[in-house]
Amino acid sequence: MDKVYNNKNVEEKIYKEWEGKGFFKPEVNPKGKPYCIILPPPNANGNLHFGHAMMCLEDILVRYHRMKGDSALFLPGADHAGFETQFVFEKKLQVEGKSRFDYKREDLFQMIWDYVMENKSNMEDQLRKLGFSVDWSREKFPLDKDIVGLVYKAFKKLADDGLVYRGDRLVNYCTHDGTSFSDLEVVYEERKNPLFYIKYGPLVLATTRPETKFGDTAVAVHPDDIRYKKYIGEELEIETVLGKARIKVVADKMVDPQFGTGVVKITPAHDFDDFEVAKRHNLPMVQVINHDGKMNAKAGKFAGLYVKQARKAVVEEMQAKGLIEKIDEEYVHRIGLCYKCKNPIEPLPLEQWYIKTEKLAKDGVKVVKDGKIKFYPKNFEKRYFQWMENLKDWNVSRQIVWGIRIPAWQCINCLKNQKSQIKNPKSKINLTIQQSSNSSWIITDGEKPERCPVCGSIDLKQDPDTFDTWFSSGQWPIVTLKTGKTGDFDKFYPTSVMETGYDILPAWVSRMIMLGIYLEGKVPFKDIVLHGLVNDPYGKKMSKSKGNVVNPLEIIDQYGADALRFALVYGTALGNDQALSYPKLQAMRNFSNKLWNMGRFMKMKQAENLKLKTKISLKELEKLAIHENDKKMVEKTKDLVKEVTKLLDKYDFNHAAQKLYDFAWHDFADKYIEDVKNRIDQNSFNVLNSTFYVLLQLLHPFMPFITEEINHKFYGKDQDLIISSWPK
Repeated sequence: MDKVYNNKNVEEKIYKEWEGKGFFKPEVNPKGKPYCIILPPPNANGNLHFGHAMMCLEDILVRYHRMKGDSALFLPGADHAGFETQFVFEKKLQVEGKSRFDYKREDLFQMIWDYVMENKSNMEDQLRKLGFSVDWSREKFPLDKDIVGLVYKAFKKLADDGLVYRGDRLVNYCTHDGTSFSDLEVVYEERKNPLFYIKYGPLVLATTRPETKFGDTAVAVHPDDIRYKKYIGEELEIETVLGKARIKVVADKMVDPQFGTGVVKITPAHDFDDFEVAKRHNLPMVQVINHDGKMNAKAGKFAGLYVKQARKAVVEEMQAKGLIEKIDEEYVHRIGLCYKCKNPIEPLPLEQWYIKTEKLAKDGVKVVKDGKIKFYPKNFEKRYFQWMENLKDWNVSRQIVWGIRIPAWQCINCLKNQKSQIKNPKSKINLTIQQSSNSSWIITDGEKPERCPVCGSIDLKQDPDTFDTWFSSGQWPIVTLKTGKTGDFDKFYPTSVMETGYDILPAWVSRMIMLGIYLEGKVPFKDIVLHGLVNDPYGKKMSKSKGNVVNPLEIIDQYGADALRFALVYGTALGNDQALSYPKLQAMRNFSNKLWNMGRFMKMKQAENLKLKTKISLKELEKLAIHENDKKMVEKTKDLVKEVTKLLDKYDFNHAAQKLYDFAWHDFADKYIEDVKNRIDQNSFNVLNSTFYVLLQLLHPFMPFITEEINHKFYGKDQDLIISSWPK
């Protein structure tokens, strides 16, 4: 054995050996109990980040259960990541002086496909470097034809059951990226913006958005506000920058009498609260901002200006006309932002596909309350319930090219109010008809119908939108196993554990639960294990814009995959955030070297004509051990096995790692080896060697590379630790 352990000479070599021998396949334990974890698919648009490195917890569990004799499947995949991938690709186009508008839809899709396939291969190599023992023969991608087919069937089933509708209402829209988002994808930030006190006839109201005043269809006051009782129901004549106008005063409990003057303008087409007020009071909706972020013709001479430009211009003209009473420059409020480009989200009217979530969410809450799904740590249950109990209908339409296109065809000629299923006798496609405000929509399992089954028109156009990424991801446990090897779904569904970061509990985990129960009648996984975030060394969230992103592969090159994996687990309770600690990484590299030196000592003693006896069980060692200290070491090792097994069974990775570290460094190296050095004989060497082998087995799920390399140095490459039996 070399004097110093060099991870660069070991890790790639060992991984290739494991993969080549088929050890990652569940068939390695054909008679074992099914155990399955599906890897949360990393985005196929770039390199891994530290959130992906935390998925070593999943690999720890799979390696542990494989050694316990279970038929363990760790199923890999990559996420097409819809909007995020197109966003990254458009950044690439911008560098080249181009944009998405320079290409036809089909050409842009193919360009993104080629880009993703190149990055996907790179990402897979990075997963290998982390030591993830996934079954690559079962790898999945959401845009695989068979997976797309299942996603279409799911949408069709939802439509057949009345859980899909075409809604024309306000959406969260990013005018910069040109797509809508669900409520979940909007990030909120406190910002300081001017609060303008504007004169509306005899009333003064406060607003941060004077540029949307062209879309005002009322002003509102609280019904109990005595200051404005006499105005309720009246129509006021007001002076505007476009001349005189009339506007109605309504009373609504949405109004906060303490905000501003207690009077607010109602702009239904550009504010979610105002949209609800308009529905209650039967007010018209006037859109004044287009989806390109510019003011439209209803803004008069301000048409064609972007929102920020219009705000400045409108305020200047209102001041010139004496229509602004005062401006509060210190007003702080929450503003919704696009989570990628960080531009303000515009509430805009747009017809989209929605999934009704009320019943789905209730079923998702019930299975957790009934104990069919358990949370680790348990405190995340409360967050899950809060999210599910306040869930709104899910907007699944995205105005992008990259993704699974929605299988709905528009028939403008047909406006009949029909929602029943209709069979097309020629194509034999099962159809569902949905009516919207301007056409009828035909939802299929994916194929285009030959003609509209209602009016007979052949002029049908497919919806250009794609599904929200989370719609296909929400079916991931189902579609991956159903399109896998024959029998995988029946054997491995429901999966055993869903381990992921707590930050995607609402976006992903909750939707997998809802869709899993709806589509299959049972939960998609039994346990939910949630890890925390890895922040930069100063405890701040890693972000490209902040320039504080640390590449986990650079850490692996410097410290080794085993040291990185152990450092991420050691010292941090499950579900808690942690700061990337270079001192901890150094400590775990030192721990790797300590293990290596322990192995070198025993290899050296082996060269002194001491025979190496393998596979002596702890039970047998109890009988073989002669010296009192050897007997104590056997007992301590037995206790360690019980403790680590118990801790892993309840997902207490931190304390399991701590037990192993303390035992290996202090009990075994500092005390036992030092003791045995002075009295070594064949009997004590048997105890030393066998207990060290058990220690390697217990450490293997955490530190797979170095433990396997030491094992091979002792026992040869036909004695693989990865498929050895978990000690008892």
